[in-house]
Amino acid sequence: MDYFVTGIDTDSGKTLASAILCEALEADYWKPVQAGAPKDSDTVRSLISNQRSVIHRETFFLTTAASPHAAAAIDGIEINVSKFLKPQTANNLIIEGAGGCLVPLNNDEFVIDLAPHFEAHVILVADLYLGSINHTLLTCHELASRKLNVKGIIFNGPSNTESERIILHHTGLSCLLKIAREEKIDKPTVNKYAGLIKKSWV
Repeated sequence: MDYFVTGIDTDSGKTLASAILCEALEADYWKPVQAGAPKDSDTVRSLISNQRSVIHRETFFLTTAASPHAAAAIDGIEINVSKFLKPQTANNLIIEGAGGCLVPLNNDEFVIDLAPHFEAHVILVADLYLGSINHTLLTCHELASRKLNVKGIIFNGPSNTESERIILHHTGLSCLLKIAREEKIDKPTVNKYAGLIKKSWV
């Protein structure tokens, strides 16, 4: 099974969530578009402990930390969804998007267009801050309008019970995991959350 990890904003916690999913499922990892360094693939590699996961190389590694469409223009590259070929693997694959759903890849296509291209189920990472209810519901509305298969939501950051409740109420999605604000992000931290998500994974 392939899972496309996207977020409600650039710093939602997609890379941490991807590392946790890789550890829990012993899945492979792939970031199709990386804009700027450090590479998220290197971060995931440093956080997982299992020996099965394979980190696949990016299709596009862009030098500038910017929206992919802008970073690609700086590098003189044209990005099109049709150019992406999924890595060959018999394993589960965690695919991490760049930024939020509607980050442009070019003048016509967005990051979220990669999910149906790969026939991947979507996992949404929502960080909790003032205004995140609106951003999360707007993102979920976009996913629903595209008729994408959404596995569920991972909440990231200090818990806000009412925000989480109203988001789940209006979206009808399930909460896959709640990631607290951790003082240190390392392998034991990822292992802890991998154990938690495995308990609720169906």
